[in-house]
Amino acid sequence: MSTSTDAARRPRRDALENRAGILAAAIVALAHDPRASVDAIARQAGLTRRALYGHFDDRDALVRELVAQGATRFNAIADTIDDADARVALARLAAGLWTEASHVQVLAAIALDEAHLEETATALAPLRRTVVRIVRDGQDAEVLRTDVTAPTLARLVEETARTVITRMDASSPAARDLAVRAVLSIAGLSWREAAALLEAHPDVLTPAQASTTEGASA
Repeated sequence: MSTSTDAARRPRRDALENRAGILAAAIVALAHDPRASVDAIARQAGLTRRALYGHFDDRDALVRELVAQGATRFNAIADTIDDADARVALARLAAGLWTEASHVQVLAAIALDEAHLEETATALAPLRRTVVRIVRDGQDAEVLRTDVTAPTLARLVEETARTVITRMDASSPAARDLAVRAVLSIAGLSWREAAALLEAHPDVLTPAQASTTEGASA
């Protein structure tokens, strides 16, 4: 027998599922077109514009939630990186982030949007601090290039990864491997050194962080 409590729970559950569906649709729409409109996102979600506005006040509110959602997952991955060798740590971080391919592509696109630049930078601050720490450790150990400062090299690493993301299909199996190698290259490794490192640490290119990201999204 259905109770009034069950009846109250159903709309709440439906609302949460609809909201999650809108966010998933926004990821697809924005990955395809960073300037996708509310109408395009609503169509992707199989909803009307009015139904979408029942969950988000406007497009900016939807984008802000995507930024927060992606940043939470990315920062959680960064927290798991503890390799003593900065080269391995950097490779593992790049590979780990790639387990969130759809979020990677959308956040890369959003980060290029001036309207959300500051917001994205703030949300991703923990991740960026991790990259700077890894780079500085690598420079101190003389295994990463030292001709530029750690913050500058960390930014070069970020921009290199972003270039790969925007030029390739993030869901492609080859994209992660290329992104990791590109990051290692800009950090100072030759292609032979990068290949040798990845051969010595085959676990780097396996999605070891899957359970972490699932936990972060719960």
